[in-house]
Amino acid sequence: MKILLINTSDIRGGAAIAAFRLMNDLNANGQQAKMMVREKLSDNDNVVQVGGNLANRWNFLAERTRIFAHNRFSRKNLFDVSIADRGLSVVNHPLFRDADVIHLHWINQGMLSLKEIGRIIASGKKVVWTMHDMWPFTGICHHAWDCDHYENGCGRCPFLGSDSPKDLSAQLFKKKQLIYSSAGIQFVCVSRWLADKAGQSALTSGPTIDVIPNTIDTALFSPGENNRHQHQRCKTIVMGAARLDHPIKGFDYLKRALQILVDEKRIEQDSVKLLLFGSVKQPASFFQEIPVTYEHVGQIVDEKEIADLYTRADAVVVPSLYETFGQTLTEGMGCGCPAISFDNSGQTDIITHRQNGYLARYKDAHDLAEGIYWTLFEADSHMLSENAREKVVTHYSGGQIAEKYMQVYSRK
Repeated sequence: MKILLINTSDIRGGAAIAAFRLMNDLNANGQQAKMMVREKLSDNDNVVQVGGNLANRWNFLAERTRIFAHNRFSRKNLFDVSIADRGLSVVNHPLFRDADVIHLHWINQGMLSLKEIGRIIASGKKVVWTMHDMWPFTGICHHAWDCDHYENGCGRCPFLGSDSPKDLSAQLFKKKQLIYSSAGIQFVCVSRWLADKAGQSALTSGPTIDVIPNTIDTALFSPGENNRHQHQRCKTIVMGAARLDHPIKGFDYLKRALQILVDEKRIEQDSVKLLLFGSVKQPASFFQEIPVTYEHVGQIVDEKEIADLYTRADAVVVPSLYETFGQTLTEGMGCGCPAISFDNSGQTDIITHRQNGYLARYKDAHDLAEGIYWTLFEADSHMLSENAREKVVTHYSGGQIAEKYMQVYSRK
C-alpha cells in the first residue's frame, strides 16, 4: 500500500515527530510510505519538501497578518489560532497521484489551505486525518481551553476578543462543515481525551473516530545501562519540550512544586537535580528562582541524545496544562523513567496512578510536589520503572501502531 503522510514539518514539533516515526514504522512493516512537508529538517529520503522558501514564507506571513488584523493588531494569541487560508498545492504532485491513502497530520502555518483540503477530499482517495490538537474540530483554535463554542459552530471567539456570533471563527467553522460534508474523512485521535472533545464538536460528532496513540521506537528509548536504581544522594528529574517557556507547558507549576518541597524541608536544594531540554526565548528570566540544582542542555533534535537524557533520570515530569498525548512521557517511560503529570488530558491514557507514575490533581502544585516526592523517595523505584517500560512496550511499539493504522487504511 502506498501511503502519503502530510505534515507541516518532518521533525520539528510533537506532531511532526509522531508522523515521522509512523512513516518509518509503516515502511518497516512492508508498506510504501512517504512524507510531504513544507519544512524538511531530516536527511530521510522518504521525506519530500514542497513549495519554495519564498512561497512558504509568504503563505505563513500572509496568514498571520490576517489573524493579526482580526485580533485588533494585537500579538496576543497570534499563534494559538490558524485559519488555513493559504497553503501549497499538492494534489497534482506525483507522490499524491501515486498514493493509495492520503494521511493528514498537523497541516497549519502555510502547509495546506482549507481549499486544498477540499481538493484532497474531492480526489476520491482514501483520506485519514490524525488530530494532534483540537484545530480540525474547532473554528480556528488549537486548544479551546474553557471555551465550548465549537460544540455549536463557534463565534464570539475569546482568542479574537470578539462579541460577534459571525466572527472569523464562525466563518471558518462553516467552511470546515462544508468541506467535511463532501466526503468521508476517517478521523483519528491520539488519545481518548481528544476523541471525547472531538465527539462534542458539531464538526466531528457524526463520524466514527478511532483512537490510536503515537508510536515510539522501543529499541531506541530503552533503559540501557544505567545506575539510577542505586542509592544516591541526588535524584534527577527530566523535563523537555520544543518550547520550555510556553505557558502551556506549565513550568511555573514545577518550580512551585519544588519550592514547596524545599520550604517544607522534605528535600534539600542539592538533593534533587532538574534536567531540562528544549528552547527558551529569554533564559535570564526563565531560569530565575529555580529552587534546586538544574542543568539546561538546550534544544536537542537527535533522538539518541534525548534517550540518553532519560537514562540519566529517575523520573520524567510533564506539568503541562494540557497534552493531547504526551510524547515525552512515553519516551521517558520507555527508558524506565516513572512519569509525573497532571490528571487532566491525554496523559491519563499513559500514566496509571501509583503503578507507573503519579497523576496529580489539575493545577495543584502541592499535589504535584507530593507526586515528585513519592516517586523519587517513597515508591518502589524498581517496580515503577519496570511497569513504565512494560506500558510503553505493550501499547506504543511501532509494529502495533502501524498495524492499527493499516486496519484504518484498509477500511471501506
